[in-house]
Amino acid sequence: MSDSSASGPSVVLGLRALTIREVVSIARATARVEIGPDAMRAMEASRSVIEAIRDSKEPHYGINTGFGSLSKQRVSPEDLRSLQRNLVRSHAAGVGEPLSNDVVRAMMAILAGSLSRGRSGVRPLVAQTIAAMLNAGITPVVPSLGSVGASGDLAPLAHVALALIGEGLVEADGMRCAAAAAMRAADIKPVVLEAKEGLALINGTHLMAAQGTLLSEELEMLFEAAVCAAAMSIDACRGTDEFLDARVHEVRCQPGQIEVAAKVKALLAGSQILPSHAENDPRVQDPYSLRCMAQVIGAASDSFGYVRGCVERELGAVTDNPLVFAGARAGDGDVISAGNFHGMAMAVPLDVATIGISHIAGICERRTFWMLSAFDAESHLRPYLSPSPGLNSGLMIAQYTAAALCNEIIGLAMPASVANIGTSAGIEDYNSFGPRAGAKARRAADLAMHVVAIELICAAQGLEAHRPLRSGAGVERVHDAVRRVVPVLEADRPPAPDIEAVVSLIRSGAVGRAARGD
Repeated sequence: MSDSSASGPSVVLGLRALTIREVVSIARATARVEIGPDAMRAMEASRSVIEAIRDSKEPHYGINTGFGSLSKQRVSPEDLRSLQRNLVRSHAAGVGEPLSNDVVRAMMAILAGSLSRGRSGVRPLVAQTIAAMLNAGITPVVPSLGSVGASGDLAPLAHVALALIGEGLVEADGMRCAAAAAMRAADIKPVVLEAKEGLALINGTHLMAAQGTLLSEELEMLFEAAVCAAAMSIDACRGTDEFLDARVHEVRCQPGQIEVAAKVKALLAGSQILPSHAENDPRVQDPYSLRCMAQVIGAASDSFGYVRGCVERELGAVTDNPLVFAGARAGDGDVISAGNFHGMAMAVPLDVATIGISHIAGICERRTFWMLSAFDAESHLRPYLSPSPGLNSGLMIAQYTAAALCNEIIGLAMPASVANIGTSAGIEDYNSFGPRAGAKARRAADLAMHVVAIELICAAQGLEAHRPLRSGAGVERVHDAVRRVVPVLEADRPPAPDIEAVVSLIRSGAVGRAARGD
């Protein structure tokens, strides 16, 4: 089989959980995928159980019966292949803009990892073919809308499975084409589905898990940049660092708050700006957006930790139905119909993530507003950080943009998982809508990165007003990173390219690396 995509180190699928980093590396096509020997043995053992009952006169859900509310309909042995193929075709009902390639690849990696744990009853060939498609850079075109997040991410996964059997559309070498043609060019044979295999391919939480995995990495970058922006804003506004005293945060007992206060204080260590106004400063307290940054960003950080833990557990899960538990001898074992496909374990944390993101962005925009307003004469900042207020509007409208982005995030923060619409004639009467929670969280994270980028640009400009005094070493390293892509504002220019340049810094992790001195 050809390999025109992944050429880096291999991720070996087996009985263990995948890591977030491994899934991201597969999603970004920097790692190959292999099926380990323990996975091969586990899949062969569970498949023998399916083979033993395939032609049984007893009904076994999804093996010799229909699906959902049609599960009481028996299917004859000679129609089992057609049953699985028809399932994939009929469930490929997604609509809307296609999912990005990284989401689809992450979904495929998580699907292959779940199958490789040997609880789904598929032949090793099925997981191997998914791996081959990933390694060859063949990515199914998957519409983004259609999953209700229970009974698995049925419609999106059906579009993946459709490509696996040589039907539907894929993207390969940057071009959209028929799946059969791309697989033929890569010397990959389409899978002819046997009993249970179509159901195993579509009956999991792999889309919402993929969204959660990619989101987890994005949240890490967002958090690092938000802490850096907050620290830089303190000196840009000539604020105090008294509220960062570790004793204050220890008595609150909240780990995220303690961490943020320590990080901000470390970034400001050695600042010449802080002591420059320690005496004869008439201000008693800074606004909440400065004084309570550790409490707010810390609470968001704690919520992100909860999200990451849920994602990490899901990457070791099997979310198929029915599940196969092989016995000691080939063909022996139990097939249990249950509900691991239900997405609530991912839907709730994904909804929580957006709430956390909303507060990262919200308090960030308030600091930006405070800097640009020049309400506080002791900040020694010009209105809108303009080089010549009136003639130049400076960064006035950048705050408008931040406000608009925050407004959208507020709408996105309405949880998707709290409303229910039943499906499948009522047999599937409580759904999670986890994929919508995931899509909203990732959209909110993208918007928040732009809000943080705007604060970084404004805070960097604010520091210029206090030169030749320097901020802390960590803040100055972040300032230098921003200045490498955004020059000092000496006359009005369009801020949009500057914002996007700093967002790229955030996404790449360059802001966090600068803060750490990496």
